[in-house]
Amino acid sequence: MASTITPGSPIQFLRRRDYVYVKPLGSGACGETVLIRDDQIDSLFVCKKYSPISESMRQELFKGFVREIKLLHDVHHQNVVRVFNYYLYPETLLGYILMEYVNGLDIEEHLRSRPQDVNSLFLQAIDGFAYLEESQILHRDIRPANLMVREDGVLKIIDLGFGKRVQTSQDFDKSISLNWWCEPPADFASDTYDHATEVYFVGKLFQNLIRENGIEQFKHVALLERMCKRNPDERVGSFADIRNELTLSRSEDIDFEDHELATYRRFAEAVSRHISKVKVGAKYPTDLDRLRAQLDELYRNSMLEETLPDCAPLLRALVSGAFRYRKQGFPTWILHEFIRFLRSAPIEKQRVALANLHARLDAIERYVDPPENPDIPF
Repeated sequence: MASTITPGSPIQFLRRRDYVYVKPLGSGACGETVLIRDDQIDSLFVCKKYSPISESMRQELFKGFVREIKLLHDVHHQNVVRVFNYYLYPETLLGYILMEYVNGLDIEEHLRSRPQDVNSLFLQAIDGFAYLEESQILHRDIRPANLMVREDGVLKIIDLGFGKRVQTSQDFDKSISLNWWCEPPADFASDTYDHATEVYFVGKLFQNLIRENGIEQFKHVALLERMCKRNPDERVGSFADIRNELTLSRSEDIDFEDHELATYRRFAEAVSRHISKVKVGAKYPTDLDRLRAQLDELYRNSMLEETLPDCAPLLRALVSGAFRYRKQGFPTWILHEFIRFLRSAPIEKQRVALANLHARLDAIERYVDPPENPDIPF
């Protein structure tokens, strides 16, 4: 008779998964990586073993190893390496991560032989880091070795061993010191490391690669210069802003049908009518898959209504941060029409529409909360 499983009971699988060792791939401060094969599904994986170079740092670095697993398990983007499984043995401070195998070269080696790929790789890098930014993840170890390029030209951001999830302003304190391969930004003078700091390092990385390889066909020189400003006040502030700027610059080559333009404008105008002010510091989510899923769910819950009972969930899908808004009156059919556009339009058209919507939202009045008065008890 089969045993009864109750909530909270551990589940043990009887068969142990075996892999075939293929070859070593390299080593670093936290351990070594090898290539392994799963014969059952005929697939290759990278196995990263926790084996720190400094035995005295084993306890401290193990926390970073576990942190990398947590971060990568939450990441699902074509330009960020995927984690498939892990094995942790906290009692002995051992662990293994099974990751996607990137069959290719790091970006520095790739561009030596294929400099014509520089524009595509730049756009992919911005996409990947914009996704990490939206997911509130700092990479904190941006260097050529951590940007891999597959043989088919797909870029993958790897190695989040120094990565960090940020939730409050204190999380942007500069808490690590690496041997930086370029001149540090002025951010470090105030012990700050935030997403704008990552913009600087990605910019400097591409600036160095372009200069060292004598690449002349790079299309975004002025934008790259703004990314590389040492002073954060002069630097473009986020990967989301960079991606929007790149999208809008390419929109001239994309032809929209009249009905597509009308659909976008009705939706954008309805959104604008319902948001009166946006708090300084608010961001705009850019993950189209997530946005489509959120809008789909919202429409399913309101499809029989003439207007949305409360448009706050819709506006929160478009603005990450505080805003002031009008609660009711958003036509359900306009939301449905926009969802159908997102389902049917090519990805570039979707991105252009989202970038235009963000530009429209940027024009809405900003506000800040009044400062707290410590002399007033309540």
